[in-house]
Amino acid sequence: MEPGLQWQPQLYGDDKSNEVMGLDLNLPGMQIYPFNCPIHSNWPISDENRSHKRLKLEHPMDESICRNGNYNCSTSNSLTSLPGLQFRDHVWAYTQRYLAIEAMEEAAVAMLGGDENEIKEEECGEGMKLVLQLIACAEAVACRDKIHASALLSELRANALVFGTSFQRVASCFVQGLTDRLALVQPLGAVGVVGSVAKAKTVTRKKDEALSLVYELCPQIQFGHFVANESILEAFEGESFVHVVDLGMTLGLPRGHQWRNLMQSLVHRTGQPPKRLRINGVGTCPERLQTIGDDLEHYAKSLKLNFEFSVVKSNLENLKPEDFNTSSDEALVINSILQLHCVVKESRGALNSVLQKLHELSPKLLILVEQDSSHNGLFFLGRFMEALHYYSAIFDSLDIMLPKYDTRRAKMEQFYFAEEIKNIVSCEGPGRIERHERVNQWRRRISRAGFQPAPIKMIMQAKQWLGKAKVCEGYTIVEDKGCLVLDWKSKPIIAASCWK
Repeated sequence: MEPGLQWQPQLYGDDKSNEVMGLDLNLPGMQIYPFNCPIHSNWPISDENRSHKRLKLEHPMDESICRNGNYNCSTSNSLTSLPGLQFRDHVWAYTQRYLAIEAMEEAAVAMLGGDENEIKEEECGEGMKLVLQLIACAEAVACRDKIHASALLSELRANALVFGTSFQRVASCFVQGLTDRLALVQPLGAVGVVGSVAKAKTVTRKKDEALSLVYELCPQIQFGHFVANESILEAFEGESFVHVVDLGMTLGLPRGHQWRNLMQSLVHRTGQPPKRLRINGVGTCPERLQTIGDDLEHYAKSLKLNFEFSVVKSNLENLKPEDFNTSSDEALVINSILQLHCVVKESRGALNSVLQKLHELSPKLLILVEQDSSHNGLFFLGRFMEALHYYSAIFDSLDIMLPKYDTRRAKMEQFYFAEEIKNIVSCEGPGRIERHERVNQWRRRISRAGFQPAPIKMIMQAKQWLGKAKVCEGYTIVEDKGCLVLDWKSKPIIAASCWK
């Protein structure tokens, strides 16, 4: 496939209106970029002699408008005049990433020889077609063109296979999300919109099993637990009374794996173990958290460790400092594994309020582990492309870790990662809770709440841990301004940071 790929579908109408499209959907996140759909009529093409920071276009960039379900292309200012909005750069970067992977696969097949070359070329061509169909469908959904979007979704369902290639599988999840989102919007010109409803995270047996599989087989959560526990041990060094506030108890992961490992380390640390370890589990499912706490109490007894566990039944936004009954003679640590992104809202005030309440507890350390990706942008199309890039990397790693028809992989993809994807793609307002952000944005947010960075200085230990962990090659750990980031083939996946 030539890098100068162009895709110019004949799907556009003849409406001549020049109004700038601003969708009045009563939902801030439903807005699209302040230029108009679609984007493909002048697809960025690569120039063999240019640097990777520039784009060469066959024609000047133009804008399009959506009105009454039709598209109209009219020349206008280039997107480069909007430095803060780089959707086309996302498209170009994703296209180049795909072509690079395709080139490596073709080279590998060429070295092997045989009749597989023709098959591999066909698979790569189908994969690139799937990428473009997904982007076109996202545009149509953003423009509220239900007829065009529905037609594209029908094609995508036939090609996005749950047991196909890694990109076919991730595409199937995005198809589910786009289908759900399309059902929520009214055709262009209609009054109002069917808003998404905030849904509580229900725990089902399949989701529970998928979460356990992700913990056992993927390094993301284990990486967060390792960095958190090492940081907690350092903070608790020499302390007799230690207290942990655990926000969410790692999504309610059964058996309390993180705290079992911490108990072992505390019992075997140099000197005496602490005289008392207290853990507060924060969440809205007290029965589930109490079951984890009961297991931990039995485990602590086997280690002869004085342990107390209590549940704080509350969501993060309604927490109060007095919920935790802290004591001045305790060393307090707050642990947040994949939790605080759920509090990020359009208003930006909700998260700051939670962080300020946590700061009032005067913790010795706050540990933050979050997905390192920008899935909370203002515009739907930008979020869509970021999520497509991010989860393609995760599904790529799963493709290497497990065989094609392994049911464990399908369970993780369909009942864990697909749930995140569908929330990012289909939900708006209070219903959209998977609001992942980059580590730089978290630095700004936490600093504004009064916390100071506590650089993590264990990069060598983390790399040694990764070497001993049973994960496939391709994962690396890098240091980023005092934070540790788990990458898959240079794509950031999970970031861990500490604050005091």
